[in-house]
Amino acid sequence: MPQGAVKAYIVDPTTGNKARVQDEGVLNVVTHPHPPKGETIDPLPFRQYLTDDGTSSGDNDMLVNGSTNNVDYYVQANGDYDIYIGRIDILIADASATLDKFGNITALTNGVLFQHESQRDGITVIHEGLKSNFDFVRLAGGKPSFGDGAGAFRAGNMFGTSEGYLPCVDFDEIFNLQWGLRLRKGTNDRIVLRVRDDVTGIDAFNAQCYGIKF
Repeated sequence: MPQGAVKAYIVDPTTGNKARVQDEGVLNVVTHPHPPKGETIDPLPFRQYLTDDGTSSGDNDMLVNGSTNNVDYYVQANGDYDIYIGRIDILIADASATLDKFGNITALTNGVLFQHESQRDGITVIHEGLKSNFDFVRLAGGKPSFGDGAGAFRAGNMFGTSEGYLPCVDFDEIFNLQWGLRLRKGTNDRIVLRVRDDVTGIDAFNAQCYGIKF
């Protein structure tokens, strides 16, 4: 021990248990299958569509022509709560949709930009251009997985009688973000899908996110 150094312990005063440090300086911790107990703030469930103004009352219909003027659909930070987006479910529905197309129209030219915008950390691009149904399914890691052959990942009657895809982007499973993407309260943080093509030719396109707020 260096001269003058103080030998210290982290001790639970109620039990006398000491924290242990391993050879590489690692402090042992245990991940419990529940949130910390004794907190003064309880997390609440959060669900919202991505909309054209970032609020729950905005328009969530993403069937727009964004080829000349791009159109953003997003969820924005709240003034009172931190929001953690754990998952985004994206609906793309069109009659006779196939993986190589977007809905049942030719794969997009520019694609849908998917990004996280942080007032503190700047822009993180999650995907630079989602152009086809397959691009969305691949981003989601093939989840949910059902069907086979030409019908793989495609469900019937998702929007009226139209077939469609419902890729679920789980930020914990795909990016190892345990609580998801954070939108810090009182900031301009947001998560965005930016439509950069004319997608008005399909039957349905929207997205909604799930997470917690506290």
